[in-house]
Amino acid sequence: MSKLTVRLTMAQAVARFLTRQMTVIDGKTVPIFGGVFAIFGHGNVAGLGEALHGVRDELPTYRGQNEQGMANAAIAFAKASFRQRFMACTTSIGPGALNMVTSAALAHVNRLPVLLLPGDVFANRRPDPVLQQMEDFGDGTMTVNDCFRPVSRYFDRITRPEQIIPALRRAMQVLTDPAECGPVTLSLCQDVQAEAYDYPESFFEERLWTVRRPEPDAGELAQAIAAIRAARRPVIIAGGGVLYSQASPALAAFAETHGIPVMETQAGKSSLPHDHALNMGSVGVTGTSASNRLAEEADLVLAVGTRLQDFTTGSWALFKDEDVAIVGLNVQAFDAGKHEALPLVADARVGLEALSAALAGHRFDPSWTGKATEGKAEWIAAADRATAATNAALPSDAQVIGAVQRACAGRKTTLVCASGGLPGELHKLWQAVAPGSYHMDYGFSTMGYEIAGGLGVKLAKPDDDVVVMVGDGSYLMLNSELVSAIMLGAKLTVVLLDNSGYGCINRLQMATGGANFNNLLKDTQNVELPAIDYAAHAAALGAVTRKVSSISDLEAALQEMASETRSTVIVIDTDPLITTDAGGHWWDVAVPEVSVRPTVNAARTAYEKALDAQRFG
Repeated sequence: MSKLTVRLTMAQAVARFLTRQMTVIDGKTVPIFGGVFAIFGHGNVAGLGEALHGVRDELPTYRGQNEQGMANAAIAFAKASFRQRFMACTTSIGPGALNMVTSAALAHVNRLPVLLLPGDVFANRRPDPVLQQMEDFGDGTMTVNDCFRPVSRYFDRITRPEQIIPALRRAMQVLTDPAECGPVTLSLCQDVQAEAYDYPESFFEERLWTVRRPEPDAGELAQAIAAIRAARRPVIIAGGGVLYSQASPALAAFAETHGIPVMETQAGKSSLPHDHALNMGSVGVTGTSASNRLAEEADLVLAVGTRLQDFTTGSWALFKDEDVAIVGLNVQAFDAGKHEALPLVADARVGLEALSAALAGHRFDPSWTGKATEGKAEWIAAADRATAATNAALPSDAQVIGAVQRACAGRKTTLVCASGGLPGELHKLWQAVAPGSYHMDYGFSTMGYEIAGGLGVKLAKPDDDVVVMVGDGSYLMLNSELVSAIMLGAKLTVVLLDNSGYGCINRLQMATGGANFNNLLKDTQNVELPAIDYAAHAAALGAVTRKVSSISDLEAALQEMASETRSTVIVIDTDPLITTDAGGHWWDVAVPEVSVRPTVNAARTAYEKALDAQRFG
């Protein structure tokens, strides 16, 4: 190893290191970091800010408008890149850093890579307490950045310049490991950012990172094969791991060869084209009738790349067969063994190929796939009815989805959403045509992700039409990265559904027997209801906007504004109470045992009955 060194500040070493990390995509070597989102303040402007300026031609720096928003955009970039590339984010100390904690949790839950570089207090402690420093009366080492510890896969605080060498190496291992993948936080003390050190030149040598594809253990594979061969009514649940492994062709081949119906989680939706004969669509609480009917009868579930969260399993009440077996094909052992599953710890693509090879010649009874085909035809008819255009004064979310789908037909579109009632409707009704064309944060269901997420998707997929669907509540929480999209010329098409409040939670409140309270604007404590003009607001941020009053007008506006080069925002008023009745499943939301309200008591009785169907293991 060369003993040559180069004298750099710690921040300069960070910036140079990031420019030297590479990956291979479609046979081409490209930088693994797509850029750095930054909001500068004291704690990072003098150190990392100066360092990023020095590498701006190799590593682009993007100015965010809100720390949570920019981190959400960075996370969306990684998701849209199938975790092959990712970004870094840097903030000042104090509130700037804390604004990213929610995003760190979002990335952690969704197993998505992002490098967070918040500024921190002075390591030398001479100016203590520095502006924005939180003081812990019993721990002199504590800062607000310790809040990142439980929501980071790897956390480190850099108090000496040479510490960045092992820290960055460890960071890259985590960011590129398909099992450990998640947020990394390196808390950078602001004085140390500016300190110089003689770094070994070898630290800055170009490094190529490739996707690790673990093969299954022979014993686990044998157990999985035996369980699958013994089954009569198997189903496959495809999660996000299918997409991250780019295993869609392998999944299609496996399902077709062996005659097994496939159903998709929120993260796994688009694993197969919506019109694939064996794709039953969404599963669970927001599932299609086709998927859920089969899941209830299944005697084996092959869970591929999914963490089996409660929306997928109907709060573990969906699977009705008492002897149902689960095979957990997952690169992460923690997920593979959930609920007494037979674990098959492996890369999704490699695992499916190994299973198929071992099952050569084994095909399940055609009557099972025939039942799946019949159920899918019934579901498609129900979905078409839900999304059909009508002349209703206030259309449903489903009707808006239908209009957007029709207007985008034939275009290379990626749909982005995150929270509220829309994810459930989109999970059921959106017709995804290509892997990754459906982009949803429903692992953390983060309100405010939508527009920032759309920006990240557009940076990752500049040739796609990126359509963001967002409710008025989520838009109010975080719309500022619309400015970033306009600044960067990253065109988004935003469809804003205004139901005058938090319509989804209002419906849940009603379903659990509660009174309409504090969700819709009309049900809040208020002196005067605000007359919010969302189109005018978005126009003031620089977007091209339009307010439409009908489904036909929405379709026309989407087609007319497709040629716009700036981001567009189309606003339509919707009904807060209507949701698609077809499909779906019970979801465990605890109802009070004691109430003076008869509606709550009735809901509690129904809730206790539903609990009888829950599995526990």
